Amino acid sequence: MTIKVASTAIIHPGVKLGENTIIEDYCIVGLSFKGMKNEKTIIGDNATIRAGTYIYAGNQIGENFQTGNKANIRELNIIGNDVSVGTLSVIEHHVSIANGVRIHSQAFIPEYSILDKESWIGPNVVLTNVKYPTHPHAKDNISGVHIKEKAIIGANSTILPGVTVGSGSLIGAGSTVAKDVPESVIILGKSAAYNRKNDY
Repeated sequence: MTIKVASTAIIHPGVKLGENTIIEDYCIVGLSFKGMKNEKTIIGDNATIRAGTYIYAGNQIGENFQTGNKANIRELNIIGNDVSVGTLSVIEHHVSIANGVRIHSQAFIPEYSILDKESWIGPNVVLTNVKYPTHPHAKDNISGVHIKEKAIIGANSTILPGVTVGSGSLIGAGSTVAKDVPESVIILGKSAAYNRKNDY
């Protein structure tokens, strides 16, 4: 088994690295989080974790995983095989990412998002999960986005809370998507807008 960990990287206790893993400079793997209860962190074979990436504890990550530089992956995510997370992208906690998902640079994937097999997230895409972030009960009404199999989200698009993007659909660059998208369609521009003042 060959594991290459740079001298400047930090690997915390409870982390299991697969064969042929490469951890570059200034990475931290297995960071603790609030409420942590000895959760293990598993990264499968043939991973490449590029410089400056932080991976929190409790992540279960499959084989052939790779990141760009300075990716930030929070705790308690399930990440499949052959997944790529681009430079400066942020994956929040309790996210499900299936096999073959590609997340490009500077994307934001908030908690409770679901990315199905071979879906594709372009650069600077923002998924959201709270309609009214400053509302006193915002945390009680989190609703993650669901990107279904082989759907493509074009660069600089924003997907609003609770939206499902159907299998094989394409969201054109710069779009704002505020309602569910059927499978195998193309959506461009602003697809819809919430018209209710208060959903609580």
